[in-house]
Amino acid sequence: MNRIKWIFFDVGSTLIDETECYNHRIRDAIAGTDITFEKFNEKRILFAKQNLKGDIEALKFFGLTKTPWHFEDERPYEETEAVLNALWERGYSIGVIANQALGTKNRLENWGLMKYINLVIASAEEGVAKPDSEIFLRALKRADCLPENAVMIGDRIDNDIEPANRLGMRTIWVRQGFSIYQQPMNEYQKADYIIDRLKDVLEVLK
Repeated sequence: MNRIKWIFFDVGSTLIDETECYNHRIRDAIAGTDITFEKFNEKRILFAKQNLKGDIEALKFFGLTKTPWHFEDERPYEETEAVLNALWERGYSIGVIANQALGTKNRLENWGLMKYINLVIASAEEGVAKPDSEIFLRALKRADCLPENAVMIGDRIDNDIEPANRLGMRTIWVRQGFSIYQQPMNEYQKADYIIDRLKDVLEVLK
C-alpha cells in the first residue's frame, strides 16, 4: 500500500449509513399488505447471501413496487469525517466513485465532507454506473492516477471490489450494511483487505 496516492470511496454503506433509508423504503412498500417487516427482511437477507441486491430482489419476490428513496434518512457514519480528515492529513488525495442520484457532491458538502474530497464521480452525472469499468477509468483519468497507485474502498464486492481488481487497483472491502452477507464468488471479488468498520481503513493505510 506504500505506492497509494489516491483513495476512492463508495458512498452508500461505506461513508454514509443508509440503514434507515432501506428500512423506510420497506415500510412504505409493505404498507396496506399482510407482509410483515420481519418476513420481508428474511427474504432480503436470503437474496443478499446470494450476492444479489437484497431489497430489490425481495420487492420482486413479493410483487411490490419500489418506493421513493428518503434522502433525509441518510447519515454519515459516526467515524466518517474523522477517517477522511486523518487520510487527508496523511497527504492522500481522496475521491468518490459511487452509484448515486443527482446531487452527490451537494449532499457531501451539506455533511461537511467535501473539504476532504478532491474528486466526485457519481453515476447520475456520468451516465454510467458501477460495476461498469468505464466509471472507474474516468475517475482514474481525471485524477491523473495509474490504477496501481489507487485503492477502492467499498461495501459491495460486485460493484466495488471486482471491477477495481480487474483494473489493477488495490481494494479494501468494508463489511457494512448488507455486505456482511456477501461472499466472494471468484478471484476478482477477493479484496486485498477486509475490514468491518470504516475506521479500520486507518490501520490498513498507515
